[in-house]
Amino acid sequence: MSDEKVLIFDTTLRDGEQSPGASLSINEKLEIAEQLGALGVDIIEAGFPVSSPGQFEATRLVAEKVQGPVIAGLARTVQKDIEAAAKALEPAKHRRIHTFTSSSPQHVKHMLRMTMEEVLVKAVEAVKCAKTFTDDVEFSAQDIARSDMSFVRELLTAVVEAGATTLNIPDTVGYAIPYEYGQIIADIKANVPGADKVVISTHCHNDLGLAVANSLAGVRNGARQVECAINGLGERAGNAALEEIVMGIETRSDFFKLSTNIKTKEIYRASQLVSQLTGFVIQPNKAIVGANAFAHESGVHVDGLLKDRSTYEIMSPESVGVPGMKVVLGRHTGRHGFFDRCRSLGFILSDEEAEQAYNRFLSIADKKKEIFDEDVAAIINDEIRSVEHVYHLEYLHVACGTGTLPTASVKMQIEGETKLAAACGDGPVDAAYEAIRSATGLSPKLENYSIRAVTGGKEALGEATARIVENGRTYIGRGVSTDIIEASAKAYVDAINRMVAGEGVQSEMKTDM
Repeated sequence: MSDEKVLIFDTTLRDGEQSPGASLSINEKLEIAEQLGALGVDIIEAGFPVSSPGQFEATRLVAEKVQGPVIAGLARTVQKDIEAAAKALEPAKHRRIHTFTSSSPQHVKHMLRMTMEEVLVKAVEAVKCAKTFTDDVEFSAQDIARSDMSFVRELLTAVVEAGATTLNIPDTVGYAIPYEYGQIIADIKANVPGADKVVISTHCHNDLGLAVANSLAGVRNGARQVECAINGLGERAGNAALEEIVMGIETRSDFFKLSTNIKTKEIYRASQLVSQLTGFVIQPNKAIVGANAFAHESGVHVDGLLKDRSTYEIMSPESVGVPGMKVVLGRHTGRHGFFDRCRSLGFILSDEEAEQAYNRFLSIADKKKEIFDEDVAAIINDEIRSVEHVYHLEYLHVACGTGTLPTASVKMQIEGETKLAAACGDGPVDAAYEAIRSATGLSPKLENYSIRAVTGGKEALGEATARIVENGRTYIGRGVSTDIIEASAKAYVDAINRMVAGEGVQSEMKTDM
């Protein structure tokens, strides 16, 4: 990988927040900015200070609190905008004023209602004004993809002479296609005097679904800064997605011969944080950070992955902070994937049991889109092999309420012997589980607990599922009752019985070896 870097300019807090419904509080902006710092972005565009007191305060707070990245504030080519940005950015150790206008006939005529000459004059004045506050000045000309390139060259030449240090080339309405956008970047580098001494930046929107492709085409043709946002957040169809840009350069370093300063293992955390705070759900098939980005169901794919993950994964989920690949069990899953899941859940099956379980799995998979671990456990425990229950819950009493410490008492039969126990807990279920642990003398780790209604109405049955782990093996128990606390206790006892039976099988296997 080359030492030459592509700078990552994150605009989640400015352009990203302009997405309808994505408004963030000042503290939420700061929380995201701190995570962007941990992610290693080079520049954080914190806001558009002149647009509102909230935007000004959020920019000022990010400038004050977030160390490391350059903090940028947006400003039109208007003196009051530039002065507001400068004021908000004062606390930042490294600050940038990002001033912008438009260059396309559509924007200049209908939105700015100016002549091209007026646009050029105002742009030069704005850059010179910004230079009085900071040496780091970025200039953008909106809608370059629909602009006359002869005017673009003239405009960019003038702002470079005025002191701009970064030239941003926005495809504001997502109009360009990759080859075309790449040629625009190449043209600017070749034909704007002084372009070799400033940073050329991309800023692409996703109206045609090409924001990332256009940005990478720009990088390929000499751009060394990319403006992007976490999860592709932004106006209309959004911006280029930071995670896709970074992993595109990272994964295809053989092609780009470039790198970024991003700590890729922080990508997933940043994605989840932005999703949670904005309320924008990440689509399951979203590249890099979607729930299905590292999920596999097809039997051929699963078989290849289990032999060598590189067969169907061009990057590891761990490299972007995702806990691990996910093999989704469904009608397309082959034997290899199903048996591997059985082993990971702690089930050691004979050939006959394995075939019986797989056939039952297929019949259920035809009716359900996805088979969960609890379904696999039920297939094997309830239909393939039965477990003799050593521990029986005979009595359960729980007391809880507002201002009351939750307590539980249990009476259990253990191989003909009665055991009584009582305990307190954080809640009624926790208290019940503590009492069961005391009575049995066993304390497996509770890895997962869930409860759901299996029937409707006021007499609905609740089904509880408890997943426990002991010695690296997983055991899943289920319990059903109209009382959800009783169902929860039954599920825990069921899981313990399966654990004891499983440990017995393990002991026999070790003895036979």
